[in-house]
Amino acid sequence: PFRSQPSTRRQTDRRSSQRHTMPQRIKYFLMANKQGQTRISMYFDDIPVENRYITEAHIVRKCLSRTNQQSTFFEFEDHKIVYRKYASLYFIAGIDSQTNEMAIYEFIHSVVETLNTYFEDVCELDIMLNLEKAQIVLQEMIANGKVVETCKGYVLQPLKV
Repeated sequence: PFRSQPSTRRQTDRRSSQRHTMPQRIKYFLMANKQGQTRISMYFDDIPVENRYITEAHIVRKCLSRTNQQSTFFEFEDHKIVYRKYASLYFIAGIDSQTNEMAIYEFIHSVVETLNTYFEDVCELDIMLNLEKAQIVLQEMIANGKVVETCKGYVLQPLKV
């Protein structure tokens, strides 16, 4: 009698869905200026408060010291750092080693575009004078270390009141 072979497509689908469910975690998100001062910090992992200042200072110094020819991704302790520089601000994300660097790199760009839309050309002064609004934008985009929204319209909805 003829036996049907198991579907290889079903096995492939299962493998690809496992690949897409890997944890994509942001451990922390920082905004810092060219002088190395942290303007916003959001932590999604349990990092003791006393270690945060030292860690932030080390990471920001490392980002500031890198040249334009160097990659904007690098290893730091047990995770990776992805950063982008816009004018005088550095946007820095600490991510798990399994997280896709390019996805976070593009996410940082989405954050900056959203802030630009709200503040009409965001600058460091806008962030400092409207810290709570900048935090709301980030909280709408990141929850528990996961990117939850990138659509500017949806992210800015709570601020239109």
